[in-house]
Amino acid sequence: MAGTIEVLVPGGGADPGPPLGPELGPTPVDVQAVVNEINDQTAAFDGTEVPVTVEYDDDGSFSIEVGVPPTAALIKDELGFETGSGEPNEEFVADMSVEQLKTVAEQKLPDLLAYGVRNAAKEVAGTCVSLGVTVEGEDARTFNERLEAGEYDGTFEEAEAAA
Repeated sequence: MAGTIEVLVPGGGADPGPPLGPELGPTPVDVQAVVNEINDQTAAFDGTEVPVTVEYDDDGSFSIEVGVPPTAALIKDELGFETGSGEPNEEFVADMSVEQLKTVAEQKLPDLLAYGVRNAAKEVAGTCVSLGVTVEGEDARTFNERLEAGEYDGTFEEAEAAA
């Protein structure tokens, strides 16, 4: 009777109630152990909805795979706003620093096809355009140009070396 359960849980805030409890209740696994493991693995995404897959076996053993939240959710969480702009080219809802952009790029990197934090940052900047978020007070489209021109080499060289 081994199986798989896929749920969305708040990072670091899963509990034995729905959606986990009802799904895991009929299985042989220790629900609280699963909840604790999920909370440990999702603590970095505090409060953000995180996709989680729980695979379990008949003997009660289980494994957990934590996905990465959507880029837009990470940006919203980092900057503390709820919804993007209805007119992202005209009205801007927030401004993101390069350090914040780098943080989101590092979080999202495992889930992207990008090679390194520098290229992941370009993808994050693209999502900023769609949300109506500026980067360092300017349209996010100019971030990629400034990055290619070497303006942020120090910031992203460190990230590449650490990766």
